[in-house]
Amino acid sequence: MSSIDYKKELNDEQYQVVTQADGPCLVLAGAGSGKTRTIVYRVAYLIEQGIKSDNILLLTFTNKAAREMLNRVALLLKGRNLKGLWGGTFHHIANKILRKFAPLIGYKANFTILDEEDSESLIKICLKELNINTKERRYPTPAVLKDLISYAKNSEKKLKEVVEIKHPRWLEILPQLEKIARNYEERKKQKGLMDFDDLLTNLLKLLKTQPPVKKVLSNKFHYILVDEYQDTNRIQAEIIKELASVHQNILVVGDDAQSIYSFRAADIGNILNFPKIFKDTKIFHLTTNYRSTPEILEVANRIIENNLKQFPKNLVSLQKSLVKPALAIMSNPETEAAFISETILELREQRVPLNKIAVLFRATYHSQPLEFELTKRDIPYDYRGGLRFFERAHNKDVLAFLKIVNNVKDEVSWFRLLNLQIGIGEVTSKNLISNLTKANNINSVLKQEVEQLLSERAKNGWRELKYIFLKILKAEKLLPGELIRKIIKSNYQNYLELNYPNYQERLDDLEQLSLFADRYQNLNSFLAEITMQENFSAARLRTDYQNENHEERVILSTIHQAKGLEWETVFVINLTEDALPNPRALKEEGGLEEERRLFYVAVTRAQKNLFLTYSLMSSFNSYYLKTPSPFLKEIPEELLEEIKTIEEDNFNDLNGDGISYLPEIDQL
Repeated sequence: MSSIDYKKELNDEQYQVVTQADGPCLVLAGAGSGKTRTIVYRVAYLIEQGIKSDNILLLTFTNKAAREMLNRVALLLKGRNLKGLWGGTFHHIANKILRKFAPLIGYKANFTILDEEDSESLIKICLKELNINTKERRYPTPAVLKDLISYAKNSEKKLKEVVEIKHPRWLEILPQLEKIARNYEERKKQKGLMDFDDLLTNLLKLLKTQPPVKKVLSNKFHYILVDEYQDTNRIQAEIIKELASVHQNILVVGDDAQSIYSFRAADIGNILNFPKIFKDTKIFHLTTNYRSTPEILEVANRIIENNLKQFPKNLVSLQKSLVKPALAIMSNPETEAAFISETILELREQRVPLNKIAVLFRATYHSQPLEFELTKRDIPYDYRGGLRFFERAHNKDVLAFLKIVNNVKDEVSWFRLLNLQIGIGEVTSKNLISNLTKANNINSVLKQEVEQLLSERAKNGWRELKYIFLKILKAEKLLPGELIRKIIKSNYQNYLELNYPNYQERLDDLEQLSLFADRYQNLNSFLAEITMQENFSAARLRTDYQNENHEERVILSTIHQAKGLEWETVFVINLTEDALPNPRALKEEGGLEEERRLFYVAVTRAQKNLFLTYSLMSSFNSYYLKTPSPFLKEIPEELLEEIKTIEEDNFNDLNGDGISYLPEIDQL
């Protein structure tokens, strides 16, 4: 007799999945619908039905998720021995299988797994073997090369296709890139090494080339459960198909409406085509939402219904009705940031904890005006998944250029920039700086004959740096914004592309920095403001660390980083046509629908209060009017409470002084 009252502890939708999910099953689990609970109870149910633990395979996307689920199963079954239950990430399970069967595909059982740093070190060796001297001239770094090779493998594309998509300027060096990739693969095989991607590709190779092994494994796994199936890539989907080939008891749980990781090679086709791949698939829907109010879910439902490639669904809330989501239209990013900050302070007065408030955005650079405003108002915040805006390396690099233009004797900035150059190390930097800082201005520096102090390699680095300064000085006026745009269009852009897989995001950051700089009419005031911003943040972090201060903080996060999380109050900001959807994403197949799914994910993070915001102008002194996101236009007007800070008489009051932002919210 079962020790768990499944009927009592689950809703009807969950109960159907837990008790009737034999054979191929697709569970379409909407946001906040209790999918983890459903998977946990399904595993417990199978064990109570007499299925042995070691005949169950549970696949997740993080080891943390696997541990959480297995712990919850153990608690449900009151300590029953679950030894032997296979649970973990695809990579974890692949490693476990390959340790036993690796000799069948040409590896020893004691193969070594390379972490990211190890992989990059091996690629460095490959570069040397091919006589590619990265110290003589700029070349893609091992990190960038690893990213290219990895994406090609996980998306099952040729390297040429990936280069055409991500770095078309590199087609001229494609033969070299292909040689590096081949050399990398050969060296791994020769030395008995596998990187994380190899764990998956080699497991698939084992299953496809060794029928007896496939038979043993697929016989073993009577039941296979896969979490977050919408995030699987093609290789992972093929592995699942092979492992389920005997018993066909494959249950995948996911939400096509939350498939947002194509840039990591996730393929939404896996979940959309599941019923075609597995005949007689049962489809279950989890649409009862425990997280958000009816008003928020109505907005979410109306957003996602515009996607054509999807399983239609309509989330239904179990929460009580509250306020409508707010649409706040601002003059510019500064008033948008001020509105959000004022609202956060008002919410705190209404006893909403700061850590229950999140601000979400499409790209990292969108946070800059808000970070500045929060710091100015002494509102503590955490930046999820990355560094704060002014702490990012590329922003600090560009500011170093400006600091030298402003004060040629700035040794710290010279040291930073010289160490970015080919052939210039610490010793050469010190020698150069002692000469460069004798000058009175940057023009005098550029006229100095310092090349005799340098080796041939270092001369190349100095010339590159010199050319960037020459480009900067072509600016008609030494205005901060104009100077930054000169740097963006210089060889520094090539440096970013060759050194960072996410170079496009870094260029976006720098463009935002230039817009911010446009507020200042001289270099001195701009640099002083930035330095105070940096020092304030650093001082706060040091103080918090020393005092072990666990003060509540507002969460700032990209939407991608926020997936799977929830907050009482959520702001989704910068909802303009050129921000969400991201223009680059629109160039890719299915890009528009994925951007709409991203917006849907952002909206469904909110429990009680949702604020959608955008500004009409791109910066404080811009006269270029922006268009709201097309996704906002898809939401019926009656579902939103519109807040405007723009009145005809006050349109030029871009600081928004004296304007009340937040209407009375007495239901909070």
